[in-house]
Amino acid sequence: MNPVTLPATELPLLLEPGKPPVLPTPELPDLFRARAWLSEQRAAIRTELLRHGHLLIRGLPITRPEEFAELRDILVERRAAYKEKATPRSAYGDDVYSSTDLPPAQPIHLHNENSYTLDFPGLLIFCCLEAPEKGGATTVADVREVLAALPDGLVERFREAGWLLTRNYHSHVGLPWPTAFATDRREAVEEYCARNLIGFEWTGESGLRTVQRRSALVRHPVTGEEVWFNHAAFWSRWSLDEEVLDVLAMTYGEDGLPFDTAFGDGTGLTAEDVATLNAAYDTATRRESWQPGDLMLVDNVLSAHGRDAYQGGRKILVAMGELVTLQECAPTVRPAPGPLA
Repeated sequence: MNPVTLPATELPLLLEPGKPPVLPTPELPDLFRARAWLSEQRAAIRTELLRHGHLLIRGLPITRPEEFAELRDILVERRAAYKEKATPRSAYGDDVYSSTDLPPAQPIHLHNENSYTLDFPGLLIFCCLEAPEKGGATTVADVREVLAALPDGLVERFREAGWLLTRNYHSHVGLPWPTAFATDRREAVEEYCARNLIGFEWTGESGLRTVQRRSALVRHPVTGEEVWFNHAAFWSRWSLDEEVLDVLAMTYGEDGLPFDTAFGDGTGLTAEDVATLNAAYDTATRRESWQPGDLMLVDNVLSAHGRDAYQGGRKILVAMGELVTLQECAPTVRPAPGPLA
């Protein structure tokens, strides 16, 4: 698959080092004019999104979730669901959610949404209704740049073996399995896992353990560019604070952590491996402080996203769309259930 050449556009993007591209809007006094402007610029916006991987639109008159949903429907052709849930979210209706309900003091590392599923949203749209007093940026990183920053030897190991995700669903940490799979029926979970190439076993009275192997590198279905696309660093034990890791290991055992990752052949990642991955993300990270009415578009295959810790109120919404299948992205490793022992 040869990378495509993108046409030039006339959008007045503001490009600053360390920040995502910002597209200021003309004066848009009401939602009617905002809809018209977005409709006119949609093709150019999507072209620039492919070029940069993410794009912040500033100056839209959005004050309520339903207004965000209206503009979302101009930019998104097909909505996408949130599957195999991993973080708590609040639902606002019409497929609009809070970006996350994790505590403000907890930063969220960069990741590609649902990189561990067999299909995933190709487009994420974030919207700011209330900006925090301090911090709280939705960080982004072009994963083409992340891949280019990684050492060849480490990349080749992941290219050949893929990555392995192990999840342990507990009652008192993370999301319990009925929430993650949106069902309280064990049979439905078993059917889902079998259908989606996930190894599983029930643990204790209320626990579940799943293991799945996925490709760590894929190609964008439109541009053909190879990218770094996984949660290998995000959910590694070596990305946890040392004290948190110690508590979780003492409580649930070394094999009972809520999340852990490895090379796809089961070989464990070292702390040095994960530090190298996180350093590559850091090199590519871009951030811009939120302003009310901002929209942030993220191509979920070309860009990872995260969140800085913050102080004060923060109300960031998210919607997902343009479902992409893993098979469309030329994975280097075939997806498979992982070993359970």
